Amino acid sequence: MQIYDELVARGLIAQVTDEEDIKNLINEGKATFYIGFDPTADSLHVGHFMALCLMKRLQEAGNKPIALLGGGTGMIGDPSGRTDMRQMMTKETIDHNIACFKKQMERFIDFSDDKALMVNNADWLLDLNYVELLREVGTHFSVNRMLAAECYKNRMERGLSFFEFNYMIMQSYDFYRLYQDYGCNMQFGGDDQWSNMLAGTELIRRKLGKDAYAMTICLLLNSEGKKMGKTANGAVWLDPAKTSPYDFYQYWRNVNDADVIKCLKMLTFLPLEQISEMEDWEGARLNEAKDLLAHELTALVHGKEEADKAREASRAVFSGGSSENMPTASINADDFNDDAIGLLDLLVKSKLASSKNEARRAVEQGGVSVNGEKITDPRHAFSTEDFSKEFILKKGKKKFTKVEVNGLGI
Repeated sequence: MQIYDELVARGLIAQVTDEEDIKNLINEGKATFYIGFDPTADSLHVGHFMALCLMKRLQEAGNKPIALLGGGTGMIGDPSGRTDMRQMMTKETIDHNIACFKKQMERFIDFSDDKALMVNNADWLLDLNYVELLREVGTHFSVNRMLAAECYKNRMERGLSFFEFNYMIMQSYDFYRLYQDYGCNMQFGGDDQWSNMLAGTELIRRKLGKDAYAMTICLLLNSEGKKMGKTANGAVWLDPAKTSPYDFYQYWRNVNDADVIKCLKMLTFLPLEQISEMEDWEGARLNEAKDLLAHELTALVHGKEEADKAREASRAVFSGGSSENMPTASINADDFNDDAIGLLDLLVKSKLASSKNEARRAVEQGGVSVNGEKITDPRHAFSTEDFSKEFILKKGKKKFTKVEVNGLGI
């Protein structure tokens, strides 16, 4: 199976401009393609993860990826799929976020020997002369067509600022510059980017008389049609300081049964034949598939060693395995008052609860245990002596940590 057919079989392709041309370019390893990453945070997240995996697949098939970092477009912010305007960031924040992105991307893409490029659109967008841009590019855009674009629909009722209205022109200009400077003949992106991408291919056709192509990737949605990669605490990040390898592993270990096969196809590099064999699995066997999914993705993002540790930590709680790699929370000796710390304070300080009220509800509902023993009294307290041996604090079925105390000398 050639690479394009594999992308189709994995359910990755949403829309394409010229399927036969794109298919031939990708299969023959002749595509120089780009995906844009606006630095809206100091870490990539699961939404970016699928794009990085696509870049990796296509690079392994002989194509050349360009990771376009949005040092320029990030100054405005993409309005696609949003009901409000993004918070404006300073240039210093954008530069910091870009530096963080670079480190994470290098885990997925081989940038050695000109096999891939990393480019920042601030290099051309921030120096543009407004009047020159209007004359060179603005004449090729119809306001009527722009207003009809899907990427602006969610904003029309609440008001679309002229500030954001320019985003489509900037993204189109990116494609135009990448085509001229690096021979980039294809753009990939999320399905919500379709209008912006078409505008880029049209600008290249009008300005250069050349063909360029666009392909959108299916958004990662669960069986209920909601975007995956978010938890009650926010996004699932690729930075281990923001989402630990264990929490990353647990996110995928706990996906809905109906989403397991889809995630294996779209996100892992396991052979399709192997995944197909799992489609009829149920019960304990389906749990095996979930464990495989979680381990494969954690290994891709954090390395096999961290994936092994996360798997072992999970089994320590649910199967009685070793607690050596269990997530650990550290508290300090000065957190104790008269040699005691209350259960509610402990739950908050160990980050198993965001507030004492949440902690109290969990305790009163019977959802908190220490070393396997349920505690239902919210007034319960522990002495320093209680931490002289292993102390496993658990909230609910899936949140737990090993608590250690610094500075006690025990």
